Amino acid sequence: MTTEISDVPDDIARLSKLNRPRFNFIQPLVLLAPSGIWLLLLLVLPTLIIFQLSLVPNIRPGDIVNPRGFDNYIRIVDPLYLHVILRSLWLSLGTMAICLILGFPVAYWIAQIAPKRWRNFLVLGFVLPLWTSSLLRSYAWITILRPTGLLNSLLTSVGLPPLDLLNRTPAVLIGMSYSLLPYMVLILYASLEKLDKRLLEAAADLGANPVQTFWKVTVPQISPGIMAASLLVFITALGDFINPELLGGASSMTAARLVYNQFLGVTQNWGFGSALSMTLILAVSIAIALLLKFGEATPKQ
Repeated sequence: MTTEISDVPDDIARLSKLNRPRFNFIQPLVLLAPSGIWLLLLLVLPTLIIFQLSLVPNIRPGDIVNPRGFDNYIRIVDPLYLHVILRSLWLSLGTMAICLILGFPVAYWIAQIAPKRWRNFLVLGFVLPLWTSSLLRSYAWITILRPTGLLNSLLTSVGLPPLDLLNRTPAVLIGMSYSLLPYMVLILYASLEKLDKRLLEAAADLGANPVQTFWKVTVPQISPGIMAASLLVFITALGDFINPELLGGASSMTAARLVYNQFLGVTQNWGFGSALSMTLILAVSIAIALLLKFGEATPKQ
């Protein structure tokens, strides 16, 4: 009797294997095929072509593609181009810091202090600028920051000296921060909305002051959201072309503008431009990997 009972699980396992449909990998393959084909055509193949071009020194449109080495990548470490890449990283990090400093108080106020009936409207107010073209937003900042613009007119009207911001690095930081601030606010708002207030009350009961509560209770809970928002802003700022081009002038050369010059500018060096593109792709891929690893949607409990 014991032997018969012990054989029952084995019989159930054999029956489940017999009833299991064959070729069960075909169904997910069919579902993933449309997006996989687009991903292959629009991402994988172009990236492979760019990598192939990056191995050809001094290639121009119409030349025969003959990969010969990593000379273009070695050229990137030239102090002139390395300075441009470091400036791009500095602008991206500066934009990320400005958006975090400005966006966190706003997101906290909307998620925790503002009345619930107004929260959706307040979030919508931060989304509205994204409905307009980034080109129009940059031209708006040109109107504000130019020597005869709105900002200097207000400063001179109250007796203050005008500011020379346009075609300088501060103008680029202002334009990039304005464009990317909504992303920072939206992601932080999603994290702060799930903040466990019971932990805040427990910290207050245990004698923690507001500063200690913020650093030891609030920040650990929303650290994935902070990481996700910061990396998203950094990645987008690293590839921004419009704001440095329109607001920075010739003094704010970035990696994106340098790539543009190699493909569509006077130099027409597609090999070096491809090497720069692959370097940016690598930097963005590392940032995305960090985003996937540390930027969980659910805050820490």
